[in-house]
Amino acid sequence: METLAERSNLVLAAQTGDPAAITRLLAVCQADARRYARRHCQASDVDDAVQESLLVISRKVKGLKAAAAFSSWLFTVIKRECRKLERMMFSTEELDEDKVEQQLVCRADNDLRIDLANALESLPAHYLEVVLLRDFEELTIAEIAERLEENPAAIKSRLHRARELVREYLLAPAAGSDTAQKSQAKNTTRRAP
Repeated sequence: METLAERSNLVLAAQTGDPAAITRLLAVCQADARRYARRHCQASDVDDAVQESLLVISRKVKGLKAAAAFSSWLFTVIKRECRKLERMMFSTEELDEDKVEQQLVCRADNDLRIDLANALESLPAHYLEVVLLRDFEELTIAEIAERLEENPAAIKSRLHRARELVREYLLAPAAGSDTAQKSQAKNTTRRAP
């Protein structure tokens, strides 16, 4: 464990652009960065936030005015990256509910079932797993978190994202027409002599 003076000297050396000092500084501050990220990020975003933050630090450490301010600067960079990742995760364009309802009502029940099955099949495994546990096995978030040995907040986040992906798939212009085209192709194939 380095002392405060040793870390200050390392920061000063990194500010001069010394690649070895920058590499050492990033290695030394990685544990702090991870700890800060766990407090401010969704569990699934911790690694990304740490990686992005260390990249920012490596590029901008030269501009740090005081070596003693490094820890608070690190904390600020991590917090900013966590917020950025959260905004990216939850940024979705608002949909006109009447338009959504109209799109779904226009489809035949069988086509809608096929599209839903295709949407679920298109999900990455870690998203599909939480959707199946929540919506088909009807487990609570706490039960899913316990079964998967994960944080309930991470499960909520993953479930939200999975449902958004399914919704996007179902509302994509090609989803309904794709099912119709497949049905039409099947019917055409059956009629052929």
